[in-house]
Amino acid sequence: MVAQRTICVIGSGISGLAAAKAFRERGHHVTVMERGPDLGGVWEPSRSYPDVRTQTPRDIYAFSDMAMPADYPEWPAGGQVHAYLRAYAERFGLVPAIRFGCTVTGLTKRPGQGWDVTTAGADGTAGTQTYDFVAICTGQFSQKNAPTHPGADAFRAAGGAILHSSEHADAEAVRGRRVVVLGYSKSATDVAVSAVRHGAAAVTIVYREPAWKIPYFFGGLVNFKRILYCRAAEAMFLPFDAGPVRRLAHRLATPLIWANWRALEALLTAQFALRRSGLRPRTRIEDDIHCNLAVETPGFYAMVADGRITARRGTIAAYEGGTVRLTGGERVAADLVVMATGWRQEVPILAPADRARLVDPDGQYRLYRMMVNPDLADLGFVGFNSSFATTLSAELGAAWLVRYMDGRLARQPTRARMEAEIARSLAWRRGERPAAAHYGGLCIAPYHNRHFGDLLGDIGVPTREANPLTALFAPLRPPVYARLLARAPAYRAEPADRQAAARAA
Repeated sequence: MVAQRTICVIGSGISGLAAAKAFRERGHHVTVMERGPDLGGVWEPSRSYPDVRTQTPRDIYAFSDMAMPADYPEWPAGGQVHAYLRAYAERFGLVPAIRFGCTVTGLTKRPGQGWDVTTAGADGTAGTQTYDFVAICTGQFSQKNAPTHPGADAFRAAGGAILHSSEHADAEAVRGRRVVVLGYSKSATDVAVSAVRHGAAAVTIVYREPAWKIPYFFGGLVNFKRILYCRAAEAMFLPFDAGPVRRLAHRLATPLIWANWRALEALLTAQFALRRSGLRPRTRIEDDIHCNLAVETPGFYAMVADGRITARRGTIAAYEGGTVRLTGGERVAADLVVMATGWRQEVPILAPADRARLVDPDGQYRLYRMMVNPDLADLGFVGFNSSFATTLSAELGAAWLVRYMDGRLARQPTRARMEAEIARSLAWRRGERPAAAHYGGLCIAPYHNRHFGDLLGDIGVPTREANPLTALFAPLRPPVYARLLARAPAYRAEPADRQAAARAA
């Protein structure tokens, strides 16, 4: 067994629970810092907007070793996801390790090993404790992106309300009110549709550009997981480290790939009547298949078509009296404005010098396997990368990270290897596939199978399936990964000095 170390896990959402479980199972002492009153992260009830559902199907959104209840719908509601996460934490004994109402306010690297973690409690108390290793598991939805516009204070003083989508938790708050939603993400269309269904007097969605949205069922028949979650779809995109043979094969297949995307655009244009509503995007759909790709909120396009939702291109210029003035000059009467403007990918708890090591000036993160930086020892990230398979990504990432910390990866990376791969990945994001630069370059879509295969290969688990058709066309199946992880090489006794040398190499 490895020597027990003290681990600080920041956040108790999906990623934090996955990390806490992985580190505890290897014998380490884990403390989870959670600033909120309950676990669940974005699924914690006070942070969930009305009628929220997953974008990912139930079987893919589950942990590999615990399926969601069979009576859950294909796309579970927010309350159901939270109940599932609570049950998961209780089943694996994670709840006693969580310190609720505890906000991490600073991380300071200690000379040699470990970090000083400074916290503030809900009761105003503050303190600092030293940990051997810190796992940041705050995910993609921690720092609100809430733009401000002139006249906001006067708008509020006159009785208007301005909320970030994560603050809009009361479905009845829209009843009889004129609602303006800023944004075009899934949260924006979810909020707009919910407002119509809960009796808003008027609903307007304001957006800069329309983007492609994916239906739950293509053509009303085929579940989208059978198209977007398989290796066949992934093979139409070149990864950052594609070799000459792979590039040649891709070039030869370009006409077929092009035809596939044009056919998909035609299908979506017809299925959603995009030309009639004026919401057909100007971008190619293959350029939109990354972590900003959203599933269509059922009913959204129909409500735009029949006038229950008014769609206006532009953004908010200012608040004037009881109206919102848009950049095109139009004024929209409003009582409630919901900012469905997403989140910022930031780590404000790190010292400026450490943030500079982690993030380049253009906002791109320097992370090997999207989890560790060679200049920040004893620090890792779980779930900081965005994906279409959040739970599985976090679970495999946590399994990788604990082995990395313990020096037990079958392919333990050297510093030189990490730096070289980070450099190649950055060059690819900035030049060959700018779409991958979203979320600070930490988006693994559409390369899920490739990313998961890399993690498992590092752990020492072969991932090739015996059936080539299943390997190519089956969607992601979390239980398969549970079986793969069970075949990982066993931990063996190893001198502490050898572990330290592996981490420093």
